[in-house]
Parts: sequence; C-alpha cells; structure tokens
Amino acid sequence: PYFAATVQGLSAALGPTDIQLVLLIARRGGDDGRTTRYLRNRNVDGAVVVSHHRDDAIVPLLADAGLPCVFVGRPFGAADGLTFVDVDNRDGGRRATEHLLAAGCRRIGTVAGPADMAAGLDRLEGWKDALRAAGLPPVAAEHGDFTAAGGAEATERLLREHPDLDGLFVASDLMATGALRVLQRRGRAVPEDVRLVGFDDLGVAESAEPALTTVASPVVRMSQVAGELLLCRIGALPR
Repeated sequence: PYFAATVQGLSAALGPTDIQLVLLIARRGGDDGRTTRYLRNRNVDGAVVVSHHRDDAIVPLLADAGLPCVFVGRPFGAADGLTFVDVDNRDGGRRATEHLLAAGCRRIGTVAGPADMAAGLDRLEGWKDALRAAGLPPVAAEHGDFTAAGGAEATERLLREHPDLDGLFVASDLMATGALRVLQRRGRAVPEDVRLVGFDDLGVAESAEPALTTVASPVVRMSQVAGELLLCRIGALPR
C-alpha cells in the first residue's frame, strides 16, 4: 500500500510535464550492477528515494552520478544537504500512545518499525515519550519489518515477554494486521482485551476485522511534494 500511494503521488506531480516515471528497486545494503549502471550512465534526470535504510548505498551512488534527489521519508541520520519530505513520525507515535492511555490502557507495548529506518525509530521514540510523560516504563517493545508477517512475529515475541498487555501501538497498519491475527489466535479480543492502534491509514485499517484505529500518514501528498521539489531542482517546467 505504501509504494502504491507513492507512485500515485509521483504520477500526480509528473502529470503536467513530459518527464517519464521509471521505477528502480535497489537491494538492501548495497546495489546491483544493473541499477548502478543505469544511474551512473545518467539515464534519468533525478531520483525520488523511498524506503531508505541506514546501510543503503543509494546516497553515495546518487552523489557519484551527480543526480539531484529528494527523499520521501527522513533519510537515516538526517544527512546534511539531503532534501526530504516527511511527517512528524515521533509526534504520530506519541499521539497513538496517548490515545491508548486516554482509553484506560496502562500496560502498553509497541511493535516498532525496523531499527535501521528513521521512521521506525521516530515512531518508537514517540511511544516512549507518551509513556514516560504518564509515569509508565517503556519496556515492552519489539521491532518488525513493516510487513504483516513481520508484525505477527514481533507480536509473538512481545506477548511471550509481556502476556498481560492491554494496549499495543503498531508502527504500520500492515504489521497491525499481523498483530491482530496473533491476538485473536491467543484468544485476546480487540478492543475488549487489548486495544490496538496502527499507523499509515492507506486502506488496510478499514478492511481489517475489526477495523483498526490508525494514525494517518499522507503518503500520496508527501510523494507529490517530493516530485514537485525534484522537478524544481532539475528545472523541468510543466508543458
């Protein structure tokens, strides 16, 4: 859902221009030769980078190729000189946890995103902020990979260590669907026994059973703005 929304936003930005969208999928932690050659040979005018991880080689590769770029989502470590479009993920994690606190939850865990992605760490910090402000210890946390399967596995680990949780903030709706299945399999009703809040609101939450409370992340709009910023940087004017 996240990548579909990204393509939708970029397509909206490029619609008034003659610029063609090309999708390249880079490998985690490095880059395959085909993508490297494609970028270094200047087959594109610029790049919008999505789903950036700490060990990705895409930043030095783009710099070496002399290509302007814009990130959707804060680059890991907020490297100097990089342009990015993002929401306040830390505040979103805080608000999600505050919602659980307001509902009466006092044993609140989290399935955080990947520890090598800024969004994963920022949403985790927001969960910690809310619990500390409420005088509660932020100890019940496991990392997932933003997939349903990863969310289920992290929830299994979390419940083994903290079986008495009454609230759960999950850092993406896909992971939340995995968490929901694990809770149901364990006989924990949602929201009667455990209240659950996700993050993203890209169509997954309302199709879950029961429908999930979630924090909206305007991925389509963020991607459109990233595309518009890149068009400005490469001097591409609407036709």
